[in-house]
Order: sequence, then C-alpha cells, then structure tokens
Amino acid sequence: MSDPVPLTKGRPEAALSSRRILKVAIPVVLSNATVPILGAVDTGVVGQLGQAAPIAAVGAGAIILSSVYWIFGFLRMGTTGLAAQALGAGDRPELVALLSRALLIAAVAGAGLIALQWAIFTGAFWLAPTSAEVEGLARSYMQVRIWSAPAAIAIYGLTGWLIAQERTAAVLVIQLAMNGANIALDVWFVLGLGFGVEGVAWATFIAEWSGVMLAVWFCRDAFVGSDWRDRVQVFESARLKRMLAVNTDILIRSVLLQITFASFLLMGGLFGTVTLAANQVLLQFLYITAYALDGFAFAVEALVGRFFGAGDRGRLRRSVVLCGAWGLGTVAVLALAFAVFGGLLVDVMAKATEVREVARDYLPWMVAAPLIGFASWMLDGVFIGATRTRDMRNMMVLSFGVYLVALAVLVPWLDNHGLWAALMVSFAVRGVTLGWKYPGLERAATGGAA
Repeated sequence: MSDPVPLTKGRPEAALSSRRILKVAIPVVLSNATVPILGAVDTGVVGQLGQAAPIAAVGAGAIILSSVYWIFGFLRMGTTGLAAQALGAGDRPELVALLSRALLIAAVAGAGLIALQWAIFTGAFWLAPTSAEVEGLARSYMQVRIWSAPAAIAIYGLTGWLIAQERTAAVLVIQLAMNGANIALDVWFVLGLGFGVEGVAWATFIAEWSGVMLAVWFCRDAFVGSDWRDRVQVFESARLKRMLAVNTDILIRSVLLQITFASFLLMGGLFGTVTLAANQVLLQFLYITAYALDGFAFAVEALVGRFFGAGDRGRLRRSVVLCGAWGLGTVAVLALAFAVFGGLLVDVMAKATEVREVARDYLPWMVAAPLIGFASWMLDGVFIGATRTRDMRNMMVLSFGVYLVALAVLVPWLDNHGLWAALMVSFAVRGVTLGWKYPGLERAATGGAA
C-alpha cells in the first residue's frame, strides 16, 4: 500500500521513470473498470423484481443525483493540482489545509443539497417528466440517497488529495471497497430482505459513507498535529480566492464539455432513432478511451503539480513527455483494437440489426477519435496539475465556439458524418490551443513570464 504520510522530510523521492508513472496509472485504470459493473448490478438486481417501473426509477434517480453531484467534480481536479504543488513546494501546512477546505466544501454543499432536495427533484421531473409510478419510486430512491450527498462530494476531494501524492493504490482500494459493499448490500437488501427500490438506495448510502470513512483513514496522517484545524491557514483569504478561481475555471470547462456531448447526442436524434442509438453505442468507445487514458492523465496531474510547485522545469517537461508517450501508446493500441474488433464490440452492445449496420458505417470515426482526442485529454491533465485553469477554461470556450460553427457548416452538408466531424474538430482545436499555451506554463514554473 502507498505510504500514508503526506509529506516526510528527508525521504528520497522516487526516480521519474516509466515504473513510477505506471504505479500511478494502473490502479486508476483498474478503478475505472469497476464503475460500469456497479451500474449493471444495480439494474440487474432491480430487474429481478419482474417489473419495468423499478428499473426505470433506479435509472432515473441515479442519473439525476449523479448529474447534481457531477457539478462538484471540480473538487477532485482542483484539489489534485493545488495539493501536488504544495507537496512540491514542501508546504505541509498548506497541503493539510487543502484537505480541510475540501472536506468543509463537501459538508456545506452536501447539506445544501439535502435542504434543497424537494426543489431539485421537482425541477428534474419538470424537465424530464415520466409516469406517476416511476416518479414516485424514483423520489423514494433519491430521498434516501440524498443523505449521503456530503459523502459523495467529499470523495472527490479526498481522492484528489491522494492522487496528488501519487497514492492511487489507495484510491483503487476505496473504489473496490465502496463498489463491493454496494453490490453485496444490493443483493441482500433487494433480493434477501425485499426492500425493493429503497434497498438499492440504502445500499449506495451505506457504501458512500463507508467509502468516505475509509478514505479519511488513508488520509489519517493529515490529522496528526494541529495544521488541519489551523483556522488562520485554512481560511486564509488569498488561498481561498485561488482555490475558488481554480475550481470555477474547471467547472466552466466541464459544463461546456458536458454541453458538447449532450448537444451531440440530441442532434443525433435529427437523423432518426436508429442513428441516435448507433451514436450512443459508438460513444461507449470514447468512454473506454477516456477510462484508459485517465491513468496517465492523473499521473501527469500529480507529477506536473509537484514539479511546478518545486519550480523544477526540467522534470516537469520530462513528466509530460513520459506520461504523453505512455498515453500515445495506449491510444494507438485502442485505435488498432477498434479497427480490428470494433464490429464485434458493436454486436455485443447492440442486438438490433439496423443499429449494428448504422454503427458500422460510422466506426471509422472511433478509430480516429483516440488519436485526435489524445492531445486534448492529456494536456487537460498537464494544465490541471499546474493549476493553469484559466488557460484551460479559455481554450475550452474557444473550442466550443469552433464546435458550434462546425455543427452549422458540416451537419447540413454531411448529416451524421458531419456531426462526428464537428466533435473531432472540437477535440483537435482544444489540443492544438492547449499545446500553444504550454510553453507559457513551463516558463511560469520557474517564475518566468507566462
């Protein structure tokens, strides 16, 4: 297991090597692989009740709460970058204070969501109405799960703090423990005790709070001494303003990225239900790519943040090159795999013959996507680690604008191929523009003009 001490004076730092990068990356990839398993078990357990409404209710409730919690995903990325820089600078009080701030944000935000639950649930079903039976069951599900909102948000901050220290093995253990508990409790509460939809909710509630307690245990050395409750350090105005600015930039970037994918899906509906379904199937290829690259993106976040904080421009650049090389190799393998086995994957994910045929027509985009999107995904990690989030936000705004123009030009001309082309253009523009900003990031690491 990774060393639980957040900062130990005199401890030699591990060499910057492929072994170090893989030690960070592999647990992240394995952790990501567990995510779809839990969703499948939730659906499968409720499906044993033999009715459609419970399945729809759990799906709707999970999507609503996941979307709300996702708003606070900035806490993971922002905490990683800031904590890695504090670690690189040898600033233990700030490293520990960042964890306290993240937990305070989670507590306040979670309490706010609990207080506003009626408005959140009512607004969600106003935007996406469903049958009275499904809505009633979904509300029962969410009324239980909302009480773990502080835990769900805290997990973002806790895992971000651990990733900053390259302690992704701990993150993997937390994920496995949470999902394992959730699955076991799902089966017991729903099939054993007959709790139905509420049983699924209680299983998640217990798993999320258990996950937070385990994560806090992994971070336990932060609570040795008084740094974690030093009010002057924790509430220092300059540090708080910086944290707010970083997290706001990341939130704006993430919202625009979410709008990009949502608009892509919605516009696919213009070409009929079959094409919409085919696009949804093919998007899973992008998600697979993102899950695989996350490991190296997280590694580069931690390493760039550490060397940026230490003012070590040489090792910062080497960390970018090494992580980039591993990431590039990964996307090259994925592109080849999609070219050779993409048709088989489509057959596994779709049973309808017409959906399979249409998906195959657009499969070449999935071969190109990992290669086109690689730079944007990896450079996001670089800029998060350096907390150059204003540049990341601005390049996202620019690429989003280009995406809208590409939609207007290419979709009327090329139909669904134009839609895929516009998405690829947005990836390419974000990668190129972040690459253009990268030299300024290196100069800033050593106090030069950005």
